[in-house]
Amino acid sequence: MRHWSKTKRSRAKSPRSKFRSRFEERLACGLDKRGVAFSYESCRIEYTVVRRYTPDFIFPNGVMVEAKGYFTSADRTKHLRVRESNPLLDIRFCFQNSENKLNKKSKTSYADWCDKHGFLWCERVIPKEWVL
Repeated sequence: MRHWSKTKRSRAKSPRSKFRSRFEERLACGLDKRGVAFSYESCRIEYTVVRRYTPDFIFPNGVMVEAKGYFTSADRTKHLRVRESNPLLDIRFCFQNSENKLNKKSKTSYADWCDKHGFLWCERVIPKEWVL
C-alpha cells in the first residue's frame, strides 16, 4: 500500500533522462518500440484562468464604481486584469480615504495609484456627474 504525500514534487528532469518521470520515460520507450513518431515537451501552451468580478455600484450610464476602504495588492492586480480583459468598461473608485498609502513602506497613495493607471477616483461621496 502506497502513501502519497500532499507536498508538491519537483518537476525537474532526472539527470539520466530527458523525461520528468519514469512513467513518461516508459511511455516514450513503448512508443519508440512501436515505431511511433512523437516529440516530447516541444511546445508551451498559454492559458488563462477565468475569474469573475462583481462591481459594487453600476449606474444606467455604464459607470461602475468600486467602494474601497482598504485597497489591497490583490485588489489592485485584479482591477488591472479586469480592465485589460474588458477595456470598454468604465470602472472608477470611491475611497474612504484616498490619501492612504498602498502599504506601510510606500509613498504612493490610493489616489496616486489610480492616477498612474488611468482610473478615475473620488473620496467618500460619488460625484453626481458620475451617475447622470
